[in-house]
Amino acid sequence: MRLWVGAYAGDDGSAEGIGILQAGEADAPGAGGPLGMVGTAVAAPGSASWLAAHPASGDLLYAALESDGTVQAYRRVSDTRLTPLGAPIAAGAAVCHVAVAPDASFLVASCWGDGSVVHMDLDAAGRPSRPVIAAEAADPYGAAPDEGTVSTGARVSGAVVPDLAAAARALREAAGEDYAHLVPAYDDLPETDAESEEAAAGARVSRAHQATFLPGGLIATTDMGLDLVRLWRRTPAGLRAVQEVVLPKGSGPRHGVWHPSGHFYVVTELSREVFVLAPDREGRWHVRSGEPLLGTLDTDTAAELSMGRDGSTLYAGVRGSDTVGVLSVRGAGETLQLTALAETGTHWPRHHLVVDDTLLVAGQLADEIVSLPLDARTGVPGRVRHRTVSASPTRLLAMR
Repeated sequence: MRLWVGAYAGDDGSAEGIGILQAGEADAPGAGGPLGMVGTAVAAPGSASWLAAHPASGDLLYAALESDGTVQAYRRVSDTRLTPLGAPIAAGAAVCHVAVAPDASFLVASCWGDGSVVHMDLDAAGRPSRPVIAAEAADPYGAAPDEGTVSTGARVSGAVVPDLAAAARALREAAGEDYAHLVPAYDDLPETDAESEEAAAGARVSRAHQATFLPGGLIATTDMGLDLVRLWRRTPAGLRAVQEVVLPKGSGPRHGVWHPSGHFYVVTELSREVFVLAPDREGRWHVRSGEPLLGTLDTDTAAELSMGRDGSTLYAGVRGSDTVGVLSVRGAGETLQLTALAETGTHWPRHHLVVDDTLLVAGQLADEIVSLPLDARTGVPGRVRHRTVSASPTRLLAMR
């Protein structure tokens, strides 16, 4: 099969644009075969870090051009080529995610840089237009800095995240030329929200990160900076906020996945947990339970959350120790149980995707994509089976 590959370009990475990955035979439904990059489908110097497909047409694709702060539509003109469809539409600072409504009438863009959640209309041809910024998020914990916050990091789930970059530089200097290479290159890792200047100063800043379409016309968005899951409905004037669900302070909700049981699972980047959200009989949403990714390091950050093929298993990627948490869905979906923490075999697993009996992982800082077999009984990934060079990959999306 073939997949679109979103990636960082320019100052943030080494990709030229949106790539094409082949996993096994091009027309095979599975992804367990050898991996190889087919090439670049279209240049995207603005860093197409997230891709979303049009729900009705396999020839239309949408990209969050993160460094440009825009959303761009693309049309497939051949098996290996995309061309821009219309002009890029301004969204907001560091737009990092785009999600398309099931009826293809609009899309929602999420902006990490300024916290904006943006509604855009889609015309009959699939072109986005008329960006409308939704209401800003307010800090549910107030504006005052956390008493536990110190100048070297931020308090996350009771632990202080250190300034690893500064520590690495100091250790390397103390070790001298002969031993400096033995110090982990933490100063080369991408900055996380917990390590930002704002966090170090005790500030809490809105960081919208993802939108998910739920049944009944609801839209859920995550705000990593303010520990919120916000629920919306579409109106002729854009998005109308209907409720907020507050997660623990400093947890950093990043991405979520809707489950057929009626639950919404959310992985938190900073505290490395997966929370279960569900509505009550009156339709008000609440946190039902949470499961920590035990075995991860305090310096790790969680990334993507995905669901296995039958919905019985979730996979939570963890950057730093470069692992993936395997969680079993228990009961009627209201409880999760961590069953394994497996090695991904690549560095900085920014995104991953389950395809049948295979887990594909985008190793952003390793400049590669790897595949791991999934055990048919437990769902636990095995050792890397195949790998291929891929510049700064951040998103894997199956072609249709």
